[in-house]
Amino acid sequence: MGGNTDFCNDPLWINFNTSDTHLPNFTTCFQHTVLTYVPFGFLLVLFPILMIQSNRIRYRFGPLPWSKLLILRMVISLYLAANSLTVYVFNCFILDGMQTVDIVYPLVWCSFMVTNVFIDWNRRRCGQVSSGIQHLSLFLLFICTTPEFYYRIQNQDPSVLFILFMGFWPVLLVQLILYCWADGRSNNEKAEKSEELDSSFINRLTIWWFTSLPFKGAKKDLEMHDLFKLNYGSSSEHLGTLFEKYWEPAMKAYFEKKAELSKKEGKSAEIPAEPSLVLALFRMFKFEFLTATLLKFMSDTLQFANPFLLNQLIGFVSAPESPFWQGVSYAILMFTVSEIRSIIMNAYFYIMFRMGIKIQTALTAAVYRKTLRLSASARREKTVGEIINLMAIDVDFFQMITPQIQQFWSCPYQICFALVYLFLTLGYSASPGVVIMILFVPINIIGSIIIKKWQMRQMKLKDERTKMVNEVLNGIKVIKLYAWEVPMEEHINDIRNRELDLIKKSQFVKNLIDTFNTASPFMVAAASFGTFILSSDDNILTPQIAFVSLTLFNQLRSPMTMVAMLINMLVQAIVSNRRLKSYFTSEELNDENVTKNANADSSENSVEFLGVDAAWDELDTIKSTLTNVNVVVKRGSFISVVGAVGCGKSSLLSSMLGELTKLRGEIKMNGRVAYVPQQAWIQNLSVRDNITFGKPFDRRYYDKVIFACALAPDFAILPHGDLTEIGEKGINLSGGQKARISLARAVYQQDDVYLLDDPLSAVDAHVGRHIFTHVIGPSGLLSTKTRILVTHGLTYTKDAEQILVISDGSIIERGTFHGLLKQDGVFSKLMEEYAKSSSEEDEDESVDDIEEFSAKEMDESKEQDDDYEYIRSRKLRNRDTLAKTPEKESEEEEKKLIQKEGMEQGRVKSTVYLDYIRAASLPMFIIFLVTFAIYQGFQMLRSFWLSAWSNENDPSFDGEKMNQVTRLLIYIGLGTIESLGFLFSLGFLLYAGLNASRRLHAPLIHNLMRSPVAFFDTTPLGRILNRCSKDIDTIDSQLPMNTKYFVMCIYLIVTTLLVIVISTPLFIVVIIPLTVIYILFLRFYVPTARQLKRLESVNRSPVYSHFGESIQGAASIRAYRRVGEFCLSSEEKVDTFIRCRYLNTVSNRWLAVRLEFIGNCVIFFAALFATFSKEWNWGVSAGLVGITEVLNFAVRQISDVEANIVSVERVKEYSETPNEADWVIENKRPPTEWPTEGGVKLVNYSTRYRPGLDLVLKNINADVKKGEKIGIVGRTGAGKSSFALALFRMIEPAGGSINIDGLNTVDMGLHDLRKKLTIIPQDPVLFSGSLRFNLDPFGEYSDSDLWTSLKLAHLDSFTSTLTAGLDHLISEGGENISVGQRQLVCLARATLRNTKILVLDEATAAVDLQTDSLIQGTIRNHFKDCTVFTIAHRLNTILDYDRIMVLDKGEIAEMDSPANLMADKESIFSKMLADAENDKN
Repeated sequence: MGGNTDFCNDPLWINFNTSDTHLPNFTTCFQHTVLTYVPFGFLLVLFPILMIQSNRIRYRFGPLPWSKLLILRMVISLYLAANSLTVYVFNCFILDGMQTVDIVYPLVWCSFMVTNVFIDWNRRRCGQVSSGIQHLSLFLLFICTTPEFYYRIQNQDPSVLFILFMGFWPVLLVQLILYCWADGRSNNEKAEKSEELDSSFINRLTIWWFTSLPFKGAKKDLEMHDLFKLNYGSSSEHLGTLFEKYWEPAMKAYFEKKAELSKKEGKSAEIPAEPSLVLALFRMFKFEFLTATLLKFMSDTLQFANPFLLNQLIGFVSAPESPFWQGVSYAILMFTVSEIRSIIMNAYFYIMFRMGIKIQTALTAAVYRKTLRLSASARREKTVGEIINLMAIDVDFFQMITPQIQQFWSCPYQICFALVYLFLTLGYSASPGVVIMILFVPINIIGSIIIKKWQMRQMKLKDERTKMVNEVLNGIKVIKLYAWEVPMEEHINDIRNRELDLIKKSQFVKNLIDTFNTASPFMVAAASFGTFILSSDDNILTPQIAFVSLTLFNQLRSPMTMVAMLINMLVQAIVSNRRLKSYFTSEELNDENVTKNANADSSENSVEFLGVDAAWDELDTIKSTLTNVNVVVKRGSFISVVGAVGCGKSSLLSSMLGELTKLRGEIKMNGRVAYVPQQAWIQNLSVRDNITFGKPFDRRYYDKVIFACALAPDFAILPHGDLTEIGEKGINLSGGQKARISLARAVYQQDDVYLLDDPLSAVDAHVGRHIFTHVIGPSGLLSTKTRILVTHGLTYTKDAEQILVISDGSIIERGTFHGLLKQDGVFSKLMEEYAKSSSEEDEDESVDDIEEFSAKEMDESKEQDDDYEYIRSRKLRNRDTLAKTPEKESEEEEKKLIQKEGMEQGRVKSTVYLDYIRAASLPMFIIFLVTFAIYQGFQMLRSFWLSAWSNENDPSFDGEKMNQVTRLLIYIGLGTIESLGFLFSLGFLLYAGLNASRRLHAPLIHNLMRSPVAFFDTTPLGRILNRCSKDIDTIDSQLPMNTKYFVMCIYLIVTTLLVIVISTPLFIVVIIPLTVIYILFLRFYVPTARQLKRLESVNRSPVYSHFGESIQGAASIRAYRRVGEFCLSSEEKVDTFIRCRYLNTVSNRWLAVRLEFIGNCVIFFAALFATFSKEWNWGVSAGLVGITEVLNFAVRQISDVEANIVSVERVKEYSETPNEADWVIENKRPPTEWPTEGGVKLVNYSTRYRPGLDLVLKNINADVKKGEKIGIVGRTGAGKSSFALALFRMIEPAGGSINIDGLNTVDMGLHDLRKKLTIIPQDPVLFSGSLRFNLDPFGEYSDSDLWTSLKLAHLDSFTSTLTAGLDHLISEGGENISVGQRQLVCLARATLRNTKILVLDEATAAVDLQTDSLIQGTIRNHFKDCTVFTIAHRLNTILDYDRIMVLDKGEIAEMDSPANLMADKESIFSKMLADAENDKN
């Protein structure tokens, strides 16, 4: 080894000779020390992280199998280790004169390779298919050994060391290539295969695993089964649980602190600070966030390498003696640095976008879960629209801002870095630029405060609009019956106009800020260059100074523009954060309201109330809803609850469910509870699925339930029996059918305690008697269960073991039926009123018919084999659907009421773009294009001017020089025109965007109002709401921004190509192949992104529909203990939606990696041609090299425009659906006073609900004289409600005519007809707004008229107790008043209209007998001169009518006076009366 004690034989570093014509190399000492230690040091530092990664994966996956690839890689690593060891032995024992370094470096390489073998072994053990740290370490080793390879090739010394190294470096290269493939998992691996998770590090870095999807997307329109599965780590199940892990403790602490403060200080207690949502999310994703932070820091730092390299390149071009290799090295370095930065940047964005989507998933799951836990008071404060907006908009803001969150530190870092670099380039002349930058900060802050204020108001209006649209859609039938479309449309448009006014204000301020930020680099440049040239005559603006500075100014543009966007996004995020926190911290149902025990045998009592005071709102301590309630219900007993409308009967049942807040006392429930609400809650599923409600299908018991609930005859008339799909909220069922299905659901559950909230009010009397006998009564299916029945039908109370009489929230009487009659109290008086009736209730079919039909059904069912077994599993059903043949699927689709949502195929049609431009206003759009062209053109001119200015100061320039001050003033002039062009273009774009927003929303709402009822029967409200909220929001906020960036991209590409071609004509040779590749990416990416966006939109609707459905049925879901199942169902729908959204995001990253490679190639060739220009004297301006960067996100903008223009396509789709007849036909308007008499004549009238369906009314002939009172009876499905709808032309005739006072109703406009008729519908529909608005939305009547109508409806005393009187706010759907009171409001509406024809569609079903009598009295007195059609439930209400129309199977079976029909003992009506009388007795 010799006596030399130095570590190395040669120096560690020598300065390269830049005039050397050969490419220099590092010293041997540098190669064997620094370049040897760096890769191994990198591996050792990151080795612990690698181990942690492996062990985390180990818990999810099993060990990897021993594959050929894995074995080959381990063998190669061992070979390389042996090779290094041979070098060590050779240097140590054979060669003389070796230095210490020659012994150390082979040992380091050997250690590296042994470590690599251990990593492979550990990866296999833990199931890790690839490691980024391992791959990067190998890559680093390969790069660091390349100088030695160059040295060995250069010297070509055929020694043993040369041979050993030649056997090391190429094998290392092969090893590096082998690591580009991931190790395979075992085929019997339980975890689902994942294209992403099972790919290698380099594969995931370049997103190569995704490539098969764009290839498929280019060939055909993608469908759900074409998409990759969602990774478990991104699923709702995983993320929802993870969020609760971090959020629940914070929430618990908040509620505890709130309760503590409330106890101490009472009502005046301060509300504690809400827990931080952002902190919980950070804790969830801290490792991903910190990894992204590191990547962003590296990327931002690397971006400043290009100005430095550009400086060197311009110096190289300007120096005549510089060697050629130096210029090529700069070109390669510029490309390498840019490409590394691109890969790092894309990895950063990939992590952040994925994190954003995960946050969206977690928050969506949390919002849904919270919805099912909201207390009654909190639920009343939040409308369906508001809650849907939380999910549709607020959660979306979190998702949108997450990828940009790192910019909050990155932008200041980039700005500071650029300014420091400017100081190094321009000296103190950069100071004015710094001052300008500092001045922009307060402008941005003040602007953001103004924007924030307006945006908060805009969000409230957006909520209000969505809520109103939701209510209108829910009550569309009533709106059409009353001809209220115009005021409702005006009301929505009024909210919309106020919303657009706020958008205009906030966008105007935003445009000013954007203009300042966009102009800031030019202003900084003008101030800095001006100071530079004016401060000293020695300061000359050379190309090197000018274009390095210009590159830095351009790099300042991005963070400065981003600052404004960030502030804007931050404002929105703060608003959304506040709204979400407010929602998450809303009061929840208190589990302590009721002491529950699922074991019914644990006590002899099923229900116990001990001195209970309870209220819907816990703050409402002045007057509780229930007062001092003491009730004990024995197990298996039957309790009946009676009382007037609004006395607290339903509240009593709700308190048992824990829906009311318990203020005092104790409530105990023993056993599982089943609940039948007063208003049936029906899901958009088949009838069978609604009844089984998640419980396994038991054919035998199911048939018993169907018979008991009298549903067999209904199944016979439904298109597909019990497999018929029910429309949203049971829209294709009658009220009676909904009530019986709701009851059947409860009975099928076979629970212990049954809470029945007036389930028999909506059914006909003898159907009610049948149900009571076979379900509720002493011999019914529930005879051994505890039954608590709220009822207005006093006949059902005879069998009750205890009757509770409620008045004003208190139990005023209790006892048995006969015991209470003897007391001569309230119950006795109710019975007296009842006894006056000649018949208690009516019936639509005889009990015998029902029983005969049902018995037949049951006999048939016994003959069926096990094919009837129906396991209700959503996942199995979904898989079955996928397995069906297209033919079967299409057949089944045709049978469905709710059709699969339509989705456009292929490219977005050019007409959609034209529709948007026309909506925006063509002249306005053209002016925007012209002003933007002025901005872009003058920006290019300014660059050329700076190039010419700096070229004058080049040593090789020999022309006449212009005065520097003149140059500066012209430069400032060009920049000023450029900035004004930008400001005006944004102004015109703002007005164009507002025009589009207004002109696309208004026709959508108008067309929805004009759509026939059949459209709403077959279209889920979620789909319509999706268009009214998310799609309109996209048109409002996304499309104008997309348009701006898209136009900017087009202009930038054109101007950049012009600059390149003018400066370097030969560059066309490079541009052509790059353009071909560019277009190729377009062909693969755009159709894929477009279809993914469409799939995303289509799969968003079911999330909304299910969400809305769950909000409506929250009480039932909780009562039946189905919260878990519904959360799971919601998660499945969200995961399907997220699957599309995630892949859409991945497609953006896939494109970015490839496009930025093209952009980096442009940089490379531009730098290379600058080198060639010096060698071959082409005369190119060296400065132009710095401005030949094509915007890499051009294709992405094209795709974004196409993806978001889909919203226009979807809105237009529902703006152009078929309409019902004209509201007004000017030349066929009836006389103003028509109808003067109210005579109605039907001639051979037939009708059906929709084309292709059976007739519901057939050849109806009837002549109703003026002022006649007609009672309409018939069994379920006989056509009673259809008759009412036909009068109003809600369904059009298929034949024949209806004439009113001699005029054919078909010949006039719908509003002219409907305004002259009045209906009190079966389901009372109210809208959020004042009581006044609900009575008189047109504002046509005086206060005295309104009070008179309330008096006639027996609501005057109730209204006078309200603080606000007529201005009392009705909550969404009338939730803050009882169902009976809602029905009375509908009666008040009818008395106001005072038309000649009145229709009552089972209008008194939800009121008690006494109120019913009062209503009938009002009808007899107030409408004595009117023609009245009453679809009756209680026969006593129509016995004094002039004639009775008995309908059967859509035909008139009988029509005569009650006396004549009763006289004929064989008549259907007479039999019905006889049966009712038997029931009463």
